Amino acid sequence: MNFWRSLVGKLWITIICLVAVVLITLGLFLLPYIDSNFTNSGAIKRLFMYTCMIGFSLTTFFALFLFTKITQPMQQVIEAANNIRRGEYGTRLTLVTSDEIGQLATSFNHMAEELEENIRNLNNEKGHLSSVLRSMSDAVITFDIGGAIILTNPHGQSLLEAWSDLAWDQEEDGTTGLPDSAAGKVPPPLRPLFQNTLREGGDQRSNIHVRQGVWSVHMAPLYSEDKLRGVVAVLRDVTEEVRLEKMRRDFVANVSHEIRTPLSMMQGYSEALLDGMAASPEESSELVQVIHDESLRMGRLVKDLLDLARMEAGHTDVLKAQVDVDELLERVYRKFSVRAKERDILLELKRSAPELLLQAADGDKLEQVLTNLLDNAFRHTPGNRRVSILADKIMQDSKSYVEIVIKDEGAGINPDDLPFIFDRFYKADKARLRSGEPGGTGLGLAIVKNIVELHHGSIHASSKLGEGTTFTLRLPVE
Repeated sequence: MNFWRSLVGKLWITIICLVAVVLITLGLFLLPYIDSNFTNSGAIKRLFMYTCMIGFSLTTFFALFLFTKITQPMQQVIEAANNIRRGEYGTRLTLVTSDEIGQLATSFNHMAEELEENIRNLNNEKGHLSSVLRSMSDAVITFDIGGAIILTNPHGQSLLEAWSDLAWDQEEDGTTGLPDSAAGKVPPPLRPLFQNTLREGGDQRSNIHVRQGVWSVHMAPLYSEDKLRGVVAVLRDVTEEVRLEKMRRDFVANVSHEIRTPLSMMQGYSEALLDGMAASPEESSELVQVIHDESLRMGRLVKDLLDLARMEAGHTDVLKAQVDVDELLERVYRKFSVRAKERDILLELKRSAPELLLQAADGDKLEQVLTNLLDNAFRHTPGNRRVSILADKIMQDSKSYVEIVIKDEGAGINPDDLPFIFDRFYKADKARLRSGEPGGTGLGLAIVKNIVELHHGSIHASSKLGEGTTFTLRLPVE
């Protein structure tokens, strides 16, 4: 610090000036009197000069004493305060005096300790809050009242980046009344809730649909001394929950529909028998046969439902052992050969590899897979057409696979329906069925997919309308 700008420097200059004024005033009045009344005036003048020098020296000594006792301790206090301002909260003063400066140093040290403790607690709380936000599976985004993003957790940041290129119409989402700043910062799907939260000042909840996902949004206002200062939004991906709920509703509706049809027919024909409406034994036998067929159909449906439920719950027993695929294909081929002759369909079996073996597989369940696929092929292939079974050994991603292809020349599947054929209760269009063929339960391909996945394999389908459908099944050798 510049000495002349310090309190002691200013005080010293003031005292020097005051002493100088007094001495000059005295000199102006006394020097003429000394010259006229004293014979040895030179000695008196020297005495006066010595007195002036001693006075100036005493004032200088007094200034240096004050500088040592006041200015230097104050300089230490200022330096310590600057250290605190820079974030060095461990700074302490070592002044040990009993005067006011010592009391100031003690108070400063207490203040620094309290400040350091408060900062430490705030950092701990901030770290705790940060850990909580990072560990949350939900996305958390905080906006100020202008729509600027204040705070996000990693999931929230990822969501903002994913939504950064969304094209959204303000007139459609009802946010035409938002300020331009907020409309440009708040993600488009959140703008209606943001506007309602600012306007109503209460919690808002809604489900929003973005691309192929569904998000549950809970938005709440943030207040500071009863003044709205922002909004916090918590977003949860409920796409899977919505999908499962839709599957549950569809499952109940489909099961009710599938069971109601055979039950209605069994009830109607049994009532006809009870009422004696059959005029001859042949008619009675025909009614009984219909009841029997419908009971078998409902039994197949219940069996397929139980099998599918066990597979999806992971309770299916898979007895894995070495399976000779050649023998399996030969057995399935013989099973459908008679049916192919009856339907006038050419059934082919081609094996490109000399030996096809699976080291760990369930032969019975794989036979069920092939049976379901061939049954579908026969039901949708008209006469004088071909159904082929092709088997080969391939390499994919440095792993060996047995590839089995079931190809038919039937009516084919609509491209819009192709992605859903492995869903439960998917059914082919009745117009694509071979004349006289009964419809399936809609569970066969779902069971096929589950069995293949239990074997860590894959299955996919390709089809062209009017040309046929091809199912490609790949099972790992090891």
